[in-house]
Amino acid sequence: MPNDENTVKGRGSQINLANPYLKETFGQFEADAIDDWQEGKVRTKYIEENPQKIINKVYSPDLGFEYSMNPYQGCEHGCVYCYARNTHHYWGYSAGLDFERIIIVKKNAPVLLEKELQHPKWKVSPIMFSGNTDCYQPAERTYGITRSMLKVLLQYRHPVGLITKNDLILRDLDLIKELSSMNLVHVAVSINSLDEKLRLALEPRTASYRKRLKVIEKLSENGIRVNMLIAPLIPGLNSDEIPRVMKAGAEAGASSAAIILARLNGAVGPIFEHWVRKKFPDRADKVMNQIAQVHGGKVNDSRFGKRMRGEGNVALSIHQLFKAANKKYFKERPIVKLDSSIFIRNQKGQLNLFE
Repeated sequence: MPNDENTVKGRGSQINLANPYLKETFGQFEADAIDDWQEGKVRTKYIEENPQKIINKVYSPDLGFEYSMNPYQGCEHGCVYCYARNTHHYWGYSAGLDFERIIIVKKNAPVLLEKELQHPKWKVSPIMFSGNTDCYQPAERTYGITRSMLKVLLQYRHPVGLITKNDLILRDLDLIKELSSMNLVHVAVSINSLDEKLRLALEPRTASYRKRLKVIEKLSENGIRVNMLIAPLIPGLNSDEIPRVMKAGAEAGASSAAIILARLNGAVGPIFEHWVRKKFPDRADKVMNQIAQVHGGKVNDSRFGKRMRGEGNVALSIHQLFKAANKKYFKERPIVKLDSSIFIRNQKGQLNLFE
């Protein structure tokens, strides 16, 4: 990886693209446009918001769950490939650097969650933390919204899924362990490489891969089933690591594994391409071409059934490699369906959510 003095340190995206919904946008769109541009010195800003609802209906047949909730919008983890970057446009910001440094904090999320669970028409089905951004990103250390929401879910005996790249999840081991004892929680830990230099460029403010393996180990030791999500797999960048990543996850105690191929929808396409050409100029063409090959000739793909799996020879070779490693390291480890039968509806006021 080249040592580029112009790199925006600690951030994934290296640019701030224009928001297509705004008439005017402030930012740097050409490398030499503003001589004294100080993009890299801008600190993360948290904006507190009070939305009207927190549970979102999921209509995608690819995801395997009906509902999601996101206590934070935008994500300081800075994963350059993140599909959720596009949603920052709706808040009036850029999908580039703004996505990583302007975080919308939904402070009333626990209250909204309890209100929605109390609704007489609420149909119990597992809710996923988070459909877009990581519920254990750095803001959670300050705000504790995810923990408060887990308390609500435990109080109501409601099933939930958690996915994260941050070892902060271990702070809530007490709640997760109790949910697990009633078969009310699935946990997924995302690990797509074991190369720390790649992680620092690709996912700059996430927990190290070593720490994530420790998360799997600690959760497993406490009887909590953990799925290792190897995502996204980026052809020509980390796709060759499948066997060793799966071996490490299995040895740490993961009970299952899954993969998702990279897709670069909307603003993510130019953000990722700018990043890969800056960070890995020697293989940028190969990476971009192979991403296009797994999505019918385009780097973006919104087709249900295809967008996460890909197609063609490159995708086939990746899935064959995964299948072989899965058979070797994860045989006879099925995912258990969560229990939706013990939900208790009228529990308001029995817990202090913000202890």
